[in-house]
Amino acid sequence: MLLFLLFLLAIYEFVHAGFSKFAIICILPVVVLYIYATFRWKMLTFWTLIFVNYFLQMKDVHIPGPMSLPCELLELILLAIAILDAREDSRFGRSVNMMMLAILIWMGLCCIEVFNNTCGLGMNVSAWFTATRLIALQLVWILLVFSIYISSPKILMTYLKVWALLSLFSAFWTYKQQYIGMTDQERWWLDSKGRVTHILNGGTLIRYFSTFNDAASYGCNAAAAATAFIVFGITNTIKRAKLFFLLVSAAVIWGMFASGTRTAIFSLGAGLATFVLLSKSAKIAVPFSIAFVLFASFLMFTNIGDGNQQIRRMRSAFDKNDASANVRDINKDAIRKYIAEAPWGIGLGMSAENIPANNKYRTLSMIPPDSEYVFIWVHTGPIGVTVFACCMALIFIGGCYVVLFKLKNKTLMGIGAGLCGAFVAINLGGYANQVLYQYPNGLTFFGGMAIVYILPYLEPEWIEYEEMRKAQIGERKRLRQEKKLASRV
Repeated sequence: MLLFLLFLLAIYEFVHAGFSKFAIICILPVVVLYIYATFRWKMLTFWTLIFVNYFLQMKDVHIPGPMSLPCELLELILLAIAILDAREDSRFGRSVNMMMLAILIWMGLCCIEVFNNTCGLGMNVSAWFTATRLIALQLVWILLVFSIYISSPKILMTYLKVWALLSLFSAFWTYKQQYIGMTDQERWWLDSKGRVTHILNGGTLIRYFSTFNDAASYGCNAAAAATAFIVFGITNTIKRAKLFFLLVSAAVIWGMFASGTRTAIFSLGAGLATFVLLSKSAKIAVPFSIAFVLFASFLMFTNIGDGNQQIRRMRSAFDKNDASANVRDINKDAIRKYIAEAPWGIGLGMSAENIPANNKYRTLSMIPPDSEYVFIWVHTGPIGVTVFACCMALIFIGGCYVVLFKLKNKTLMGIGAGLCGAFVAINLGGYANQVLYQYPNGLTFFGGMAIVYILPYLEPEWIEYEEMRKAQIGERKRLRQEKKLASRV
């Protein structure tokens, strides 16, 4: 009991004071046990990665050191285990595809950026490597991890359900923030750093951020996730799974509206439009098109629901004279003037912290980029952002090709189409907000595209798995019916 109390004290000290000597010594036995469990149950580390990635940005979670460290360590551990197991069962070959090609092209551009001396300060290898690791190298780890560890239909279905449950928890946490109250850390952040962007209309409207770092990241994530869950629900042949995903999507869309992220509406629409195109079905295209037109008309041409501030804010997304949109345009115009003399950008890793005040590009480093694509534009120039956009398009086109021409099973085609739609949605969100690489978005949606590329490898097993599930459900129904008839007799 004493040792257990000491362990709890160590955890408390770790959470509130970081890596003290006492906390490290007390937690070491747990680390040893976890390492043993990692090699004994290899999927444990993968599920740990999924959970850790999802909650990294939660306001009450304090990570000592770089935010990316836990996920990167877990990814490298997973790859090390895969290398050790390569002689018995190597799945590295599954990652050799269009997505890997696109990532390597983008990574090659980032490697060239190490020689970028636009600011006239010489090479800053440390800053360059930090930025390249986060926006390029990490994509390689994500592709490899998902290609290797999503190895069976059961693991795939478990992953999709875990993702849905995590998204459902975020919707619940939004409800908790709105109707029960925020934690001390959430309230402190909202009243300080988040006041300007998250408390609007004289304090009468709050943009809720749930388990994410801000409302923009949450809203865009919710739009992309809802896209996937709607498609999973529509295309699944098992009623329980169909109902589960559709109910989760409804809760996630509610959370999307509570975030007040106007871009999320367009992200959701673009994601569902992608599914309509990939479905090649008039039965799906017509009702979806009608529903979206009615929804857009409701926001654009009516005043219904204006009493609700969240609806009123979403309606402002269609206002061309919106002040927030105008500020972004002004920022882009200012960036465009500077970037005309910097076709390769100011350099990866260059920021106001390492650019002197007398340098003309310091101003460029201080203008809020507002979106992921503008951030890449600033740091890699027109050349870099063009290469990045082309690489994202390659990843998407390759995924669509897999769904349209390599898959035969309708449910798997639905999973692939849903993940492609989610990728489009989060990229559109990244065009308007700096959310594409934010946790948990990067791992979730680039990992989702990695899954699309391995679906042809899983299809033979999936057909057997689906038939087995249907047989099990049919058997349960038969037994219940027999029991019911017996009770009547």
